[in-house]
Amino acid sequence: MSTTVWIVLAGAVVTYLTRVGGHLVLSRFERIHPRVEAGLNAVPAAVLTTLVAPAVLSAGPSELIALAVAGIVALRGGMMSMFLSGAAVLIALRYFIG
Repeated sequence: MSTTVWIVLAGAVVTYLTRVGGHLVLSRFERIHPRVEAGLNAVPAAVLTTLVAPAVLSAGPSELIALAVAGIVALRGGMMSMFLSGAAVLIALRYFIG
């Protein structure tokens, strides 16, 4: 097996253990403190911000247009439609604009 396959497998195992570990830790408590729950609820937005912010700051016109389209679709559609529309627009713009 190649090094890439081993890296992907190791990443999958670490991701799985992280998720299971978090579940096991939180399942030991009967109640979660409201501040901890609020912090956990903020994690998805924080992760999304760390993924989108660098792309926005170094983006060209194609990326910005695709991001805007994905944002508009996100207001009405689901996660998959947002992803697919943003990716399709980005691919098309990169093909036609460069």
